[in-house]
Amino acid sequence: MQRGRFITLEGGEGTGKSTQVQRLVDFFVEKGLDVLVTREPGGSEGAEMIRPLLVSGHYPWELCAEYLLFSAARSDHLSKVILPALESGTWVICDRFFDSSFVYQGIVQGLDVEFMRTVYNGLSRGVYPDLTIVLDVQTQQALARVTARHGIENRFEQKGMAFHEAVRSGFLDLANHE
Repeated sequence: MQRGRFITLEGGEGTGKSTQVQRLVDFFVEKGLDVLVTREPGGSEGAEMIRPLLVSGHYPWELCAEYLLFSAARSDHLSKVILPALESGTWVICDRFFDSSFVYQGIVQGLDVEFMRTVYNGLSRGVYPDLTIVLDVQTQQALARVTARHGIENRFEQKGMAFHEAVRSGFLDLANHE
């Protein structure tokens, strides 16, 4: 059996990742492929238990601790959901993955990116995306979409315009250099 493919969608808040995920799913299903949609943080039972601590929690995590929580969720997600799906020939489409951590915690907030890569390489089980799609929308428009959709929902969406501009710039730099 041929291994499935792993596609990730990345970008700042309100860039349309969820919309594009659904379009990809529709396209691949029409082609007769088995497709699994998942997300980060989350995607597995254990990772979904960690998600509220990171997304909706109000605790001011120390940066390294925050990254390690994302990594714990990612490790569980990889081992229990992504890897088994890929090995069974299923295509996996993930709304956010390591690049979000790399941008948010590394590029924007200054966590050592070599440390981040070392942690990911240790937990990855050799799984890396086959394709990453970075979505880009002007920051002001993206945040207006978030507010119109459901109001400010999570602690990342609550951060100021300068933070979101830095996130956008980080994703664009990443896309241009990889």
